Amino acid sequence: MRKYGFIFSFLVIPVILYAIFVISPYLQAFYISLTNWRGISANPQFIGFENFTRLLGDDVFWAAVRHHAVLLVAMPLITIAIALFFSFLLNVGGGSKSGKMAGVRGSKFYRVVYFFPQVLAVAVVGVLFQAIYRPDNTGVLNGLLDLVGLGPVGWLIDTNLALWSIMGVIIWQGVGFYVVLFSAGMAAIPSEVFEAAALDGAGRFRLFFSITLPLIWDTIQVGWVYLGIAAFDAFALVQVLSVDRGGPDNATTVLPLEIWRTAFTFSKFGYASAMGVALFFLTITFAALSLRVTRRERIEV
Repeated sequence: MRKYGFIFSFLVIPVILYAIFVISPYLQAFYISLTNWRGISANPQFIGFENFTRLLGDDVFWAAVRHHAVLLVAMPLITIAIALFFSFLLNVGGGSKSGKMAGVRGSKFYRVVYFFPQVLAVAVVGVLFQAIYRPDNTGVLNGLLDLVGLGPVGWLIDTNLALWSIMGVIIWQGVGFYVVLFSAGMAAIPSEVFEAAALDGAGRFRLFFSITLPLIWDTIQVGWVYLGIAAFDAFALVQVLSVDRGGPDNATTVLPLEIWRTAFTFSKFGYASAMGVALFFLTITFAALSLRVTRRERIEV
């Protein structure tokens, strides 16, 4: 009994803090979503599920959901593929050296280079890529295109390119974190496993798909969930980079941006909370399905 009392004494304060600062705001958001509160009245009018009914007919809401679907499919796939490629090169790509598998020459330097974008503030990244994506020839990308005789591209003003251009920035900033994450997973694999496979004649392609990938599957699963949750955000970079905050013509809008706009520009806090509740359940559903679909037997080494 004394043991449980000791454990309880350590848990009670974190649980109380979690309930106050996490659970309580969620419950308040659920309640506000059932009202027409505009952020002023102390007694908002209860309207039931009217806000959620309006969501079903809101074209901007569904446009944001479609953009999240694109981000949800493309961003994790591209980020994980790039991060796995770089991680493999940094940890195993150099082949066997002195009886041990090693990364390519200069791998320690490359680790720093790949991780550098992760330490930059989102606002700094946004301003940096505003200069890179500038629509005239003074932009970095359009300046390079001009050198080879190609006309300027409206990276952020073309409705077909804007979302993909912002997604590229998100991937550029985030890939370094997943290089470190996957590198840690690969470092935990005993070098004897790679050496034995190499002695049996396995090339780099075989080492990656038959040895590395199955042994770090749990780490990839965690990365997939992280990236999926990030795909339901993207607020800051869309806010900084997009034309007219979510434009052009709502081509880049996302739910967090619409929640912010609806609440703090139009003062429709009840409706914004309904969007937040929808986003909450979309995120929880994605995480649960991802863990279920990608689950497989753990391989022990």
